[in-house]
Amino acid sequence: MSSTFLYGANVHANGIRQHYLRYGGALGERAARPAIIVIPGITSPAITWGFVGEVFGETFDTYVIDVRGRGLSEASAALDYSLDAQAADVLALAAALGLERYALLGHSMGARIAARAALRATPALESVVLVDPPVSGPQRRAYPGKLPWYVDSMALARKGADADGMRTFCPTWTDEELRLRAEWLHTCDERAVLASYAGFHTDDFHADAARLKVPTLLMTAERGDVVRDEDVAELQRATPAMLHVRVPHAGHMIPWDNAAGFYAAFGDFLGAPLARSAAIVTA
Repeated sequence: MSSTFLYGANVHANGIRQHYLRYGGALGERAARPAIIVIPGITSPAITWGFVGEVFGETFDTYVIDVRGRGLSEASAALDYSLDAQAADVLALAAALGLERYALLGHSMGARIAARAALRATPALESVVLVDPPVSGPQRRAYPGKLPWYVDSMALARKGADADGMRTFCPTWTDEELRLRAEWLHTCDERAVLASYAGFHTDDFHADAARLKVPTLLMTAERGDVVRDEDVAELQRATPAMLHVRVPHAGHMIPWDNAAGFYAAFGDFLGAPLARSAAIVTA
């Protein structure tokens, strides 16, 4: 199957350089559908979500972004790495790209960014997908991922590591996935990661989710303990219109563990089903 990758580019938005990868483009049937902005997680540069961009690009004009302090987007000691700044980046990028209709797809940290951005968005934002968002926060249980896992793997990557070096941290990943992580993890600024990890415990995701007014799909992993059944129930009580799908046979990195289940979980929520899908269990 031919690639849907078009190009990588930078845009000056919200006062910083933001880098993104574009897939699919806005031609043919894609022109009638909203664009998709993919916001990866805490130590996931855009390139590591390229395989997802390839699939989305078959159906949608798709932009996978480097969150500030990751990949090729701007990073510095003076940069604000707060959730508010990250959310403002997304909205400014959409405006700079001239997107008249778009949806946000955020994974983990990216889901928290998407939820915060949706509270301030213009009518151009049509929907939000929150993929296994950390539900930790004030007076709540801690995020299950431990900080040394991030810090130690980034330190190894900065020294120079190969796929085998990364295997200690991600034992279930394929060689290709491990090589990509080994190549790009060093581009995650530790200051950005520390700030975002601290925000997992100080920012109130539940309060943001309860205020969402756009159509929202919550997608969670069957394994991994990031979002439990009681968390889903609480979120849906606060936002009754929030749809939920739990993807079987997957941990927190859902598309890595069950790609078919991940793509199928969207159904036609975004306006058209993804080309690659399979039967899943819907909660």
